[in-house]
Amino acid sequence: MRAAFYKGKRRLFNRLVAWWDRGPYSHMELVYEDGQAASSSFMDSGIRFKSIQFDDSRWDFVELPGELFNADFSRNWFLIHLGKKYDFAGLIRFAIGAIPERKRKFFCSEACLASLGINEPWRFTPNAAHALLTSMIKSHQNV
Repeated sequence: MRAAFYKGKRRLFNRLVAWWDRGPYSHMELVYEDGQAASSSFMDSGIRFKSIQFDDSRWDFVELPGELFNADFSRNWFLIHLGKKYDFAGLIRFAIGAIPERKRKFFCSEACLASLGINEPWRFTPNAAHALLTSMIKSHQNV
């Protein structure tokens, strides 16, 4: 399993998210061994599985070691939450901190990190999720 981070700038929404988040990424997916991707997408209205042709010039990938992250648990999380709505207000929370966390809706990095068993995943933007995962992996490799 690997995490995919979108760094494309074709849509205004992607440019705004990356700019506000002060990093290159505006979206996150998890990609399973069978090639299926899972996330919560603004364009797809929420949590879904999807086949994506990843263009390496627009995506960065982080391999998620099986000893840290359980792919079956992650896939099951997405199956249980399939169809839940996208949490646009949750994304806005990073600009306006007073918006409460919504337990029935998810934005991309929140859904991906929840499926990986990360506590309080609503705290992490795509760029913060990238930093968290790469730090966890680096710490694990140094043990």
